[in-house]
Amino acid sequence: MSDLSRVCTPELVADVADLAREIWRDHYVPIIGQAQVDYMLGQFQSERAITAQIADGYEYFIVTHVGKNVGYLAIVRNADEQSLMISKIYVVKSGRGHGLGRRMLSFAENTCREHKLKILWLTVNKHNTGSIAWYTRMGFKNAGSIVQDIGAGFAMDDYRMEKTIGQGHMKATSSFSGPM
Repeated sequence: MSDLSRVCTPELVADVADLAREIWRDHYVPIIGQAQVDYMLGQFQSERAITAQIADGYEYFIVTHVGKNVGYLAIVRNADEQSLMISKIYVVKSGRGHGLGRRMLSFAENTCREHKLKILWLTVNKHNTGSIAWYTRMGFKNAGSIVQDIGAGFAMDDYRMEKTIGQGHMKATSSFSGPM
């Protein structure tokens, strides 16, 4: 059984920060190096940073599978642009292959529909080929290159991936249970 729960307590924020450290060190060190991973974890995925993002309107959700924290999702709506950004969508290596990423993506798509938003988008590192391929299979299109200076001599060299969301029927998300 898998659950998707809104992150709304300091304990859940700490759980997400723990997941971030595990996932980022495993997945991103070969792509961007240890120094940039450590910097980005501190700047964007520490308990302090996650708490600040939530205060700024980001919505974080934690995924459990068979009673274990295995992933998380962060989204932020922009009604003016009629868009929803997936800021984070991650699953630990041991939790992959259970359709959890696809279910989190479906949840984000349904959130777009609920709020009548037309574009679902995210950024992905240009060298993160496995994730780029997955997003493409999920219907995203490459909308161009984005290079962002993030401080301390580091930059994010990404593609912006977008998916147009129709306003038809919402897909069922019954594969996640629990509070949202």
